[in-house]
Amino acid sequence: MLNRLEMLRLFCAAADASSFKEAAARLGTSPQAITRAVKELEEAMGEVLFHRNTRGIQITEFGTQLAEHAREMVTGVDKLFHHTNPLSDTNLEGLVRITAPSPIGRRHLLKLLLPLIRQYPGIKLELGVTNLLADVVDKKIDIGVRIGPLRDSRLVARSVGKVSFFVVATPELVATRGKPTTPQDLLGLPTTALMDGNTGRIWPWYFADSQPLTLASPTLVSDDPEVECDAVLAGIGYGQLSNHQAEPHIRSGRLVTVLDDYQPVPWDLYVYRPQRGPVPARIRLVFDRIVDILSDPNTFAGPP
Repeated sequence: MLNRLEMLRLFCAAADASSFKEAAARLGTSPQAITRAVKELEEAMGEVLFHRNTRGIQITEFGTQLAEHAREMVTGVDKLFHHTNPLSDTNLEGLVRITAPSPIGRRHLLKLLLPLIRQYPGIKLELGVTNLLADVVDKKIDIGVRIGPLRDSRLVARSVGKVSFFVVATPELVATRGKPTTPQDLLGLPTTALMDGNTGRIWPWYFADSQPLTLASPTLVSDDPEVECDAVLAGIGYGQLSNHQAEPHIRSGRLVTVLDDYQPVPWDLYVYRPQRGPVPARIRLVFDRIVDILSDPNTFAGPP
């Protein structure tokens, strides 16, 4: 027995043709398949759908009414599957939820995703700028950006670059308070610190071939890297900043690096998404665009 959708599809073709042979030719099937579908549908409906004679077929009044409803149903199902076809550019529409650390989300992603939004006005972005670790499943996140290791095996991740960290300060602060020669020297100097919003603890500073340094009494603590960067630029203290934040200011001379011999191993920068079935075209498009953006060294080479 044919499934009901295929039965209706063959019946609609017959209703629009002058013969079962013509209907079969349109669908690339056999006249026998059309005949069988019509017969099964007549048995299921308990009504005759076509009058048959030697000159051809003539649809009945009941068949005409049924064909009108059947066409709507078949067309609706076809549109449903056409809409979710990942290969169709016309289906690039809908919401894409993104989460990214504040320095990357605010300074780079928003600006560089604008051309994509203009090109595909059907795509809507929800950009969460946060330094918290979000549960991608519970929060229904489609794409995430993260600095450092990923510990969730449910994620599909692409490493798109490396993030270096520098200990920096203003030239004026270094001239006034002195230049540290070892990480331990920082304990006697004014510093800034970043709070881990997931734990409420201060992030330690990392150095090459040494234990992480936990700051006992920083001058300023913030849970936002942008705020910490502004504090360092204001001369409040020494800070350990990512290259995305620090390098533009180092090039301009507003900040100088110290403890270069102790610079830690760079961390990976990841773009990731949940591993859950087929990927809609809009999410794949935005994911690939973010990978391109963050893989491009020029993204982070501009002014702060």
